[in-house]
Amino acid sequence: MANFSKSSVPQFSVDVYQNEYLPEGGREVNAIVTVTATGGGTVGTAVGASYAPGQGPAAGVAIMVDCSGSMDYPPTKMRNARDATAAAIDTLRDGTHFAVIGGTHVAKEVYPGGGRLAVADRSSREQAKQALRRLSAGGGTAIGTWLRLADRLLASADVTIRHGILLTDGRNEHESPEDLRAALDSCAGRFTCDARGVGTDWEVKEVTGIASALLGTADIVADPTALAADFTQMMETAMGKEVADVALRLWTPVGTTIKFVKQVAPTVEQLTDRRTEAGPRAGDYPTGSWGDESRDYHVCVEVPTAGLGQEMLAARVSLVVPQPGGTSRSSAAESGGGGVQNLGAQGLIRAVWTDDMVASTSINPQVAHYTGQAELAQAIQQGLDLRKAGDMDGATAKLGRAVQLASASGNADTAKLLAKVVDVVDATTGTVRLKAKVEEADEMTLETRSTKTVRVKK
Repeated sequence: MANFSKSSVPQFSVDVYQNEYLPEGGREVNAIVTVTATGGGTVGTAVGASYAPGQGPAAGVAIMVDCSGSMDYPPTKMRNARDATAAAIDTLRDGTHFAVIGGTHVAKEVYPGGGRLAVADRSSREQAKQALRRLSAGGGTAIGTWLRLADRLLASADVTIRHGILLTDGRNEHESPEDLRAALDSCAGRFTCDARGVGTDWEVKEVTGIASALLGTADIVADPTALAADFTQMMETAMGKEVADVALRLWTPVGTTIKFVKQVAPTVEQLTDRRTEAGPRAGDYPTGSWGDESRDYHVCVEVPTAGLGQEMLAARVSLVVPQPGGTSRSSAAESGGGGVQNLGAQGLIRAVWTDDMVASTSINPQVAHYTGQAELAQAIQQGLDLRKAGDMDGATAKLGRAVQLASASGNADTAKLLAKVVDVVDATTGTVRLKAKVEEADEMTLETRSTKTVRVKK
């Protein structure tokens, strides 16, 4: 394990868990990479703008509130959204740049206006909450326009952390899926965004897709009265971020390829296709913004064959962040130069060929656990899709497998959500019966939270 301690950023560490032993002819190496950031909240300029001691890094937040016509049914929904936004504004740290956007088939600046962000203090927070009275329901839904406006506003301020909070209660019916995808592609890497669906009339895959593309969280708030608590928690988390745009950099030797990279805790998130080349045999995988937290990543590497007794470095893992004013990532993959700063934390993924069958066939507990958690998320998604398509036998089989995996891994939260969709006969064998009647909110909650994982039981 390597550590990096500098006043500009939290201290990062990297731990690698793997079985490095391969049988003769073996080529696939799997490792769980745990990245931990601790001790943030210090002052510096190497990774971001300077700020007053104890105030955290310069941050910008755009709150996007659905104001489409459906937010008036029931009328309390719009009131709850206003109250939740007010609670989020109250949670803003002094000095944070912020804006409120009203979203319909067009995006409108609610506060402060003029194509800019306000700076949070007692006066601006009060003015913003007064402006929330202008939020009223009416119009359609074109979420891509909301995101593009948020991007423009966040880009207008000299801030280190850029974050969005998006609330919707309906489907994105007034722009094409291609328009939304283009907006997400345009905003990816420019700001992170948490997305929330309120009620049960929205599309789960739209909301989770927004959060996934923008490296944020997604969740359902089935009861609008719970919005204020959820918004407060989201804003508190956003205020705890200390460094933005951290990338997991993987360097591999000649002849070695990366098969996949995925985040596996706290949620499953595929990162393989998000690779940015970073010089000869190196690539960066985005992880978003970090506060004091720990996340796990599953890295799968394919190595060339080698003789028994030989060993090799399959991959080197490091962490990098862009530097202010830096150019694009250069070929200085190992030093982190050319517009990025290497955070110093490093991990090594190894391959050793052996004829010891016990050593080469044992599966590392962390790798086994997270392989199961990824399968659990996939089984839930497939089971729910089959259920919607009317394939009850297929849905029963997939959701039964999900129950079995949740039970075996100790994922109690997911097990409870599954039990609202199926009657569990035997969790150990995955024997279940589909419930004849399932509340829509329960099914949507299971689908939205299907990628949440638990860590390895110690």
